[in-house]
Amino acid sequence: MPGYDQTFAAFYDGLQGAVDYGAKADFFLGLIAKYRDHCQLMLDLACGTGSLSVELAARGREVIGVDASPEMLSRAREKSGNCQPPVLYLCQEMEELDLYGTVEAAICMLDSLNHLEGEQALGEAFHRLQYFIEPGGLFLFDMNTPYKHREVLGDNTFVYDTDEVYCVWQNTWDPEEGAVDIDLDFFVPDEKGRYLRREESFREYSYPVETVRRLLEENQFRLLEVQGDYTGVAPGPEEERLVYVAQRI
Repeated sequence: MPGYDQTFAAFYDGLQGAVDYGAKADFFLGLIAKYRDHCQLMLDLACGTGSLSVELAARGREVIGVDASPEMLSRAREKSGNCQPPVLYLCQEMEELDLYGTVEAAICMLDSLNHLEGEQALGEAFHRLQYFIEPGGLFLFDMNTPYKHREVLGDNTFVYDTDEVYCVWQNTWDPEEGAVDIDLDFFVPDEKGRYLRREESFREYSYPVETVRRLLEENQFRLLEVQGDYTGVAPGPEEERLVYVAQRI
C-alpha cells in the first residue's frame, strides 16, 4: 500500500471535507452492536489523519490507529492530543500488521483496502488481521466496487479547488487488471503568490463480492453481511461503495 507523502497528507482532510466522521463512527458502532453486546478495544486500520480514531475515542472506546504513512500519523497525533482515552498510533503496512494483542473489532474505511497492490496483498492483509481480532470479533470495512472503478472513476478527470490547494485528479482505467491508475497534481500557493506543483500517484484495485468473501473465508473470517454505501440496506446494481461486516471465526 502506498505511504502517502507529505503533500497529500497536508491536504487529505480538505479533500475529504464532505466526510462526516462522527456519523461514520455512530454507524459502525451501531453495526457492531447488532452482533456484539460489548466492544471496547478497537483497531482503526489505515487510519490516515486519525479523524475516525478521534470520534471513536470521544465515544469512550480504546483505539489503536495503524497507518503506513508517517506524515499521516504525525497529523493524527496532533489532532488527537486531547483524546481520553488516548489513541495509540502505530506506523505499519496492513500486510505486516503486528499488534501487542487482540482487539474486539477492526474498522477500515474510505476504500483503503482498494489501495493494496492486488488480490495477493488483500489476502495477506486479511491473513494478518486473523491474528489480532479475537474469535467472535468483527471486521468492518468499505470498498469501492468494480462498477465505480469502471463507470465513475474510469478514464475521467476531476478538479478540486480549495482555499489551500488546487488539485487535478486524473484516472486511467485498466480493464484487464480491474484497476484504476490515479495521478494527482497539487498546485500549492507560496507566500509570493506562485504555485508549486507536487505529484502523487497510486493504483486502486476492485473486486467482486465473491472474491472478497473467498479471501475472508481463507483467513478465518465469516462474511455476515454486505450493505450499500452506508445505507443499512442491500446494495443496488450501480452501488459505488460497499460496506462489509465479517466475523473472526
